[in-house]
Amino acid sequence: MIENTRVKIQKKSGELVLFSPKKLKKSLEHSGASDENIAKVLDFILDNIYDGIPSHEVYKLAYEQLKALRSLFASKYRLKKAIYELGPSGFPFERLVSTVLHRKGYETKVGQIIPGKCVDHEIDVLALKDRAYRIIECKFHSDEKFICNVKIPLYIHSRFRDLSKNWHKEFPLKKVWIVTNTRFSEDAIRYATCNKIKLLSWNYPEDNGLKKMLTDLKIYPLTTLSLLSHQEKQELLQQRIVLCSDLAKNSHLLNKIGVSKSRKKRILEEIQELCHKKEQN
Repeated sequence: MIENTRVKIQKKSGELVLFSPKKLKKSLEHSGASDENIAKVLDFILDNIYDGIPSHEVYKLAYEQLKALRSLFASKYRLKKAIYELGPSGFPFERLVSTVLHRKGYETKVGQIIPGKCVDHEIDVLALKDRAYRIIECKFHSDEKFICNVKIPLYIHSRFRDLSKNWHKEFPLKKVWIVTNTRFSEDAIRYATCNKIKLLSWNYPEDNGLKKMLTDLKIYPLTTLSLLSHQEKQELLQQRIVLCSDLAKNSHLLNKIGVSKSRKKRILEEIQELCHKKEQN
């Protein structure tokens, strides 16, 4: 095993950074694997990395080792990557966000057209709770290098003001949220904070980001599943099946896309474990 952790890895941006076993261990813990299995995966990676190794190769090594242990671990480990695979349209991400809010007690509607004072606005998710509405703008990007800069909250804040001037629903329009699967720039966070716009991204807010919400609520997109091929996932997304729970309710679609009975059984068992049962290490 490599004892010298001064090995550097190459990020997608080309930047070289020191490999952090501690950071990798933390990400492996999200797989639900036991401490013993995590230690085995970490030891394997430490034995196989080299100076300048691309970050995606480290991810691949970890993913393959977890999958060899149990497909469920690999599926949970790839949650972040799975969300990037929800494109190219924004609808699946909007459906995911709507489900999170619904599970948190909101009444939600996706893709609503609402007239403002000057123009009509298509609202990604309209959410009602405690006798007040929130409009939720979802910013999905397939490229994880994309950063939502200050132009995004500036633009959405102007839409909120136009809607507020012509709001005629039974309950008041209280807030606007911006949810993204990428990141917000410092300027975007500063502007949103100043104007009471709620921001939500993978790790923001730090103590309650999208990652924590999804794992706590056991909400997983079907792209998480390691037992489905990329093509199979795309065929299901085209039929507006977005979540693992959607697939469980419409399991006949697995027959339609050519999944064998034995593999279908394994897929549905994994969905049950992901969404309902407590994992056993």
